[in-house]
Amino acid sequence: MKHIFTYPTALLVGLALLGSSQADAQQFNKRKQYNSVGFNINAMNYFGDLAPNTGFASFRFNNTRPNVGVTITRRFFPRVSGRLGLSYGRINGDDATAANASDQNARYRYNRNANFQNDIAELSGVVIIDLIQNRNNYLKRPDFVPYVFAGVAAFHHNPKGRDANGNYVPLQPLATEGVNYSRFQVAIPFGGGVRYRINRNFDASLEFGIRKTFTGYLDDVNGKYAANLTGQAAYFGGTDPATSVTKSNTGDFSGFVPGAQRGQNKTDWYTVTGLSLNYILTPRIKNPKFR
Repeated sequence: MKHIFTYPTALLVGLALLGSSQADAQQFNKRKQYNSVGFNINAMNYFGDLAPNTGFASFRFNNTRPNVGVTITRRFFPRVSGRLGLSYGRINGDDATAANASDQNARYRYNRNANFQNDIAELSGVVIIDLIQNRNNYLKRPDFVPYVFAGVAAFHHNPKGRDANGNYVPLQPLATEGVNYSRFQVAIPFGGGVRYRINRNFDASLEFGIRKTFTGYLDDVNGKYAANLTGQAAYFGGTDPATSVTKSNTGDFSGFVPGAQRGQNKTDWYTVTGLSLNYILTPRIKNPKFR
């Protein structure tokens, strides 16, 4: 996973610097800059230990969950904008439905029988590079513009597991792998989209974004089975047959011993795909003063 889209932020920062050259700054003055606000309806997916396959491109439509967000965007140069966004959505995964019991490579994950859902609140700041520039004001912007983006995000997450009664229990306080990970994390958002002009003040966008995180615990599964777990921690950690017999689809706990590998020990990713409607705030034009 970590070799996909290497250094996207560095690439786009370079493009941003190129796009904000002195010549552009002279031709795209402050009178042509403008702001817009947007509302987004998205779909979220996740890639990690509880995905159908171990590769990055693993996707299961039934695990898609909703995400909503708001943004504010400032156009600085003919190709370059900055965007702040706030969003809230959910990701989930389940070994019982994602792992194929007849596949020898997936049978262990099927027996592990872990599940989770995770609500994620994200605050992001990105640089947007338009592939078609607009040196004029917002009234003369192009009708169709593809773009790419990258930046930084901070998010809060709270993975929960479903117990034997169907209730969801927060997993981070249980330290199911003996790790006290933080529910506040950072990520690198990057991706691309297309923007379409609807009328004078409205644009619509279709966008696909990837979030590269620095934690393997979006799903509460990452490293090894922990020792000395009791109660709910033992149930969700899967190391105590006496209290967690229902956690195995086959009842086979031969590999569920402390120190055995439980996850891939890799960072998790999530994606945000969706539609946005953006309203351009009409710039206030200052007339020159005559003396």
